[in-house]
Amino acid sequence: MIQSMTGFGKSLLQLPTKKITVEIKSLNSKTLDLNARIPGQYREKELYLRNLISNSLTRGKVDFSLYVEVSAEETTAVINPAVVRKYIDQLKAIVDGDETELLKMAVRMPDVLKTEREELNETEFASIEEAVHFALEEINTFRTDEGLALENELKLRISNIESLLENIIAMDPDRIAGVKERLRKGVADLKENIDENRFEQELVYYIEKFDITEEKVRLDNHLSYFKETLNSQDSNGRKLAFISQEMGREINTIGSKSNFAPMQQLVVQMKDELEKVKEQLLNVL
Repeated sequence: MIQSMTGFGKSLLQLPTKKITVEIKSLNSKTLDLNARIPGQYREKELYLRNLISNSLTRGKVDFSLYVEVSAEETTAVINPAVVRKYIDQLKAIVDGDETELLKMAVRMPDVLKTEREELNETEFASIEEAVHFALEEINTFRTDEGLALENELKLRISNIESLLENIIAMDPDRIAGVKERLRKGVADLKENIDENRFEQELVYYIEKFDITEEKVRLDNHLSYFKETLNSQDSNGRKLAFISQEMGREINTIGSKSNFAPMQQLVVQMKDELEKVKEQLLNVL
């Protein structure tokens, strides 16, 4: 079963003095591109959190955010009274004014607030880790659901290509007969006597150049391998992309060799279906 690289997971954690929100969003990317926004007090755990996320998501452009809302009684920012008094004394030396007005001016000055660094609480972080695990489960469920929609779309496109290939196989004898007839007519128009045996040899050589038997067989094999990979337990977008490239080579070769307008029209339709497959594969994990 395939997974999409698009997903979203969220977890809320309510602690006695703060509310913590964990959000994980992901989009498609060739590799894992992880961007983490983590408050300062948890920075020492950033590498651990990154490893936790990368082991679960493996690929995609991932945004991880950890938001902390602290209640007023737990704020780490406190007023520095000594600095405030110093500012007020300096202001009094410059202007006469009401004490309250001078205080309003003083609290706007630099260094009035000082922030005490909050030490990491391991028990609190254990709860945060559980919240991250929950968000990862949620985003992986989202990716699986999106992957099911992608899988159905890919199966439809591959089925369409298979139907078009069957039509090509069915019309191939008529194509070869038409090529032979055009050659014979061309020779007849020259009104030249020819060696029939030599003509047959040249005809065989010419027909071999337009033969698409190998391409039809290889394309059919690629289609079967694509479906087999699609139904496997692992989600392997890269492998499916490689198979689709091989399918494209065979389709292009059939188109260049066909020399038959009805068949070339079918090839154009196959290319259109394959392009839709490739577009969807960009988002497959």
